[in-house]
Amino acid sequence: MTVLALSAVVPILLMAQAPGRPGGNQPAHLSKPRIMPLPESQWTDVQRNLAQKYARSDNGFRTLLNVPQIVDGVMPLTLYLSEQSTLTPRHRELLILRTVWLCGNESLWPVHAVSARTAGLQANEIRRVAAGPDATGWTTFERTLLQLADQLYRNSAVTDGTWRELASTYDMNHLMDAVETVNHFTFLSLLYNSFGVQPDAEIKERLPTNVRYRVAVPEREPPLTMPRIHPVEGPGIAVSRTFARYPQLNAARIPRAGFVNRLSPLAPRLREMLILRMGWNCQSEYEWAQHVGRVGRAREYGVDSLRVAQGPGQPGWDPFDAALLRIADELYLDAIVSDATWKAVAARLDNASLMSAVFTASSYRATSMALNAFAVQLEPGDERFPSVASR
Repeated sequence: MTVLALSAVVPILLMAQAPGRPGGNQPAHLSKPRIMPLPESQWTDVQRNLAQKYARSDNGFRTLLNVPQIVDGVMPLTLYLSEQSTLTPRHRELLILRTVWLCGNESLWPVHAVSARTAGLQANEIRRVAAGPDATGWTTFERTLLQLADQLYRNSAVTDGTWRELASTYDMNHLMDAVETVNHFTFLSLLYNSFGVQPDAEIKERLPTNVRYRVAVPEREPPLTMPRIHPVEGPGIAVSRTFARYPQLNAARIPRAGFVNRLSPLAPRLREMLILRMGWNCQSEYEWAQHVGRVGRAREYGVDSLRVAQGPGQPGWDPFDAALLRIADELYLDAIVSDATWKAVAARLDNASLMSAVFTASSYRATSMALNAFAVQLEPGDERFPSVASR
């Protein structure tokens, strides 16, 4: 596979350890759950209140209910992007459907195929989403929207040409909503794929099985040296001030990050390993820099950041730590955690911590994609990606 284009500060020897780009085959789908949806007969008052709060009881929701705090981490941004964003319903569903197709998610496609019909898409258009942006029949702008999803999924970044085309029609809020729609539904697809969420039986739509899986995108362009979304002035780090430009979106996304950094039962060392590895995979230098020292304080928890960059294939890893890093690699490359990795990590972690590990890596894939797309710039004095010479 082609290796991601990296910043010039990363030497060729270390580039060889990067896992490349997400693969060219549609991700596998589990035929049965790894995490069982929680039956209503087993709900606590807390879980029952969450079901009432969000008016949901589908397989995905009942799976997330196994860890109630995860529900509040997922649902605000899911509902905002599905129902309340600045995008038209047609544009919203085009992006969601293309994203879940790229991730091979069989439980989200049926739900949003129904929503797409409500938004006015015809059956042939819904199928055409699976065929991709090069299929005949799209307007120029719709083709560009689908290309946005493809580039974010495959490159964790957006080309200047695609950004300019979108910006010719979209204002800042629309641009941020479009990017975050792809990013969050990538996150959600990775969760559902890895937990083995099955399609809801009452919805008859299914992910097309007779459409060739094809994703053709340009090579990733070099990192930008100026932000695309300029942060607001004032105190705080650049990522917070970037999302502060759009308070409604920001309010919806904060709970997802809040679960990872404040509520998750996952040990801080394991959390920071996953975040650093996913930041490295997505080549989000800003994410890496924050969690090496400023925000996550990975080294304080005993994380060797250079070894994390070199990856789980390097000799000397504890078997559990190597399996944990493979969660990030497999979610990045394959949009699902493999059976072997799942079993290796499950031997050490309970279900709540295992779900939190998948949540952490998936969430920070989405965050890294946003940082790259919006070109959030490093803080003064931030530590850049490691070099071999630093060993």
